[in-house]
This record gives sequence, C-alpha cells and structure tokens, in this order.
Amino acid sequence: MIIVNVKENESLEKALKKFKKKYEKTGVLKELRARQAFVKPSVKKRLEVIRARYKQQMQTKGE
Repeated sequence: MIIVNVKENESLEKALKKFKKKYEKTGVLKELRARQAFVKPSVKKRLEVIRARYKQQMQTKGE
C-alpha cells in the first residue's frame, strides 16, 4: 500500500504528483505489462544484450 504524506495547505495536484512518482518507483505497472505476454528466455536474453550494447554505444559516444 502506498502512503503519501500531504502537508497542510498543499494542493491536490502536488499530492497526486507525489503519488504517481511513488507508484512508478514500485514498478507495478511495468510488472503488469511484462506479464501480459510470455517472453521466451532466449528472446529475453537477446533483448538484454541489445539494450546493453545500445547503452554502451551511448556512453562511448558521449565521451
């Protein structure tokens, strides 16, 4: 359960923004999307390798 501490005189928009940020950090939505369809372990591993290569390229490109 997510608990958001709201200060006195704090707007509803700010409280909602805090809630959304905490909700995103828990990874619930990401987990739900991942469980919608089964991904074979070989495909999952291949995607991880592709992502790692991309990140590596971006790091070397920035330097």
